[in-house]
Amino acid sequence: MRCNKYKVMIYKQKILVLILFFICGTCTIAQKHQKLFEDSYILLDNMITNQKNYSFRKAVFSVENAYLDGNLDTVFINKSLKNLHDLSLALTKERFLSYPEKDKDKVNKWAAVFQVICDTIPLNINDTIYQYIPFGYDFNDVFGHEYRENLFVSKLLETRKGNCRSLPYLYKILAEELGVDANLALAPNHVYIKHQSLKDGWYNTELTSGIFPVDAWIMASGFVHIDAIANGVYMKALNNNESIALILIDLADNYKAIFPDNDGSFILKCCETALKQYPNFATALILKAETQYNCIEKEKDKMKQIKLFKNLEKEYAYIHKTGYRNMPENMYIDWLMSLKKEKSKYENKNLNKK
Repeated sequence: MRCNKYKVMIYKQKILVLILFFICGTCTIAQKHQKLFEDSYILLDNMITNQKNYSFRKAVFSVENAYLDGNLDTVFINKSLKNLHDLSLALTKERFLSYPEKDKDKVNKWAAVFQVICDTIPLNINDTIYQYIPFGYDFNDVFGHEYRENLFVSKLLETRKGNCRSLPYLYKILAEELGVDANLALAPNHVYIKHQSLKDGWYNTELTSGIFPVDAWIMASGFVHIDAIANGVYMKALNNNESIALILIDLADNYKAIFPDNDGSFILKCCETALKQYPNFATALILKAETQYNCIEKEKDKMKQIKLFKNLEKEYAYIHKTGYRNMPENMYIDWLMSLKKEKSKYENKNLNKK
C-alpha cells in the first residue's frame, strides 16, 4: 500500500513539474516576444531623438518582425527591395521626362517609383521582351481584421497585392532608397503620398488606383471636416518624425493584437511618444483613450474611477474638436472605388504620370 501511495506521489510530482515547466516555458516565450516589441520601440524612439538614425525602411520592418516573433524573412525582403530599387534607378536613366524645372532629378525619381508600383513595364532582357507586372490592390481584409499581416509591406512584396497602408509605405521606402523624400499624408482610414514640385506645387499621389487625385476627392468622402484640415488631422504632408509616429501606432496595435490582456503601459508609451511628434494624430489619440478606458474599468476605487472617467471625457471631446469624424468601413471602400469610377472628375489633369 505504501509503495502505491509513493508511486502516486511521484507521479503527481512529475505532473506538477511538467505543468510548471510548461508555464515557465510559455512565460519565457512571451517575454522574448515582448522584448522584440520593446526593441522596436527603442529603435523608433532613437530615430526621433537622433535624425542620423532615421530609416523608414528599418522602422517598418522592425515593427513587422516584432509581430512575427522574429521570423521576418529579411533575405527575401532585401532581395525584393534591391530589385525594385535597381528597376527604379534604371527607369530614371533610360526614360525621357518632359519636365522643365531644376528639381527635375527629384521628380524623375518620384515618377520612376510610381511607375514601378503602378504601371506595367516592358523589359528587354537578352533581346527578349518581358512584361513587368505592377502591384495591385487587395480588397480582401482591407483593415487586417482577419490577419494583421495583410497590412504589412512584407506581405505586399510576397503577394504583389497590398492596401492603402503597405503601398504608400513601400513607395516611401523606395523613394528614400533613391535619395529623395516622400511625404505620407492621411485621409479617413487612408494613407497616401503628397509631393511638392516647383512646377505643380503640392500634389497628391494615390497608389491604390494609380492616379494623382485633386484634394476634392479627399473632401468627397464626407468625413473630412474643415477643422480636421486646419488642425493637421488630414491632408497634411507628414515629416519624417510624424511618419515614425504612424509606425509607433502600428507597433502598439500589433502589440495589442498579440497581447490582448496587456496592462496598457506599452501601448500608452507608444501613444505618448507618437503624440509628442504629431499632437493631432487622431488614431493615436483614439488608441490612447481606448486604452485608458480599459485601465479605468479595472480601477477598484470608485471615486478615483469617476475622476478618471471625467478626464477621459475631456480627451474624447478634444478628439471631436480636432475635426476627426469616424468613417464606417463599408463607406471607405465605396469612397476608394469612386476614384476609378469617376477618374475624370477627380484626376489632377496638370500632371502627366509618364
